[in-house]
Amino acid sequence: MKTELIKADITTLEIDAIVNAANSSLLGGGGVDGAIHRAGGQAILEDCKAIRNKQGKCKTGEAVITTAGHLPANKVIHTVGPVYNKGSKIEEKKEQLANCYKNSLKLAEDNSLTSIAFPNISTGIYKFPKALAAEIAIRTVKQYYSETIEKVVFVCFDDENYEYYKAFLNE
Repeated sequence: MKTELIKADITTLEIDAIVNAANSSLLGGGGVDGAIHRAGGQAILEDCKAIRNKQGKCKTGEAVITTAGHLPANKVIHTVGPVYNKGSKIEEKKEQLANCYKNSLKLAEDNSLTSIAFPNISTGIYKFPKALAAEIAIRTVKQYYSETIEKVVFVCFDDENYEYYKAFLNE
């Protein structure tokens, strides 16, 4: 898999799938989640409601897939990142964050998608330390073997995340 790093708005990418840093309700929220729901429109929300009706809320580290609605991407993969609390089950939180990436990649593979773009999961309102989150994201993606996924794009909205990702990708 080829990896790329860009600083951009993830909702503008023409790619097979963009990943949404969702909350467990799947009904939209702030940050990346809100931006994706606003730009993608009602179709994404309707798919999310159907998933909720079938399985309930999405658990931390898990992922589900929906239409991309009005977005230029083909699909949206919604994953729920962990909320970071200092001193509270840090190893479990790190594993949950890694699972966000693994489960999103697996879902992309299961749907024969060849390209996927990830935002900086859990580094906004969920307060995961940005450097640690970047390290986990890059390590997890690099360790994942896929016969179908050709390209993974890390999409940073801010300079701080971009610099962390750039440093870890260049190691």
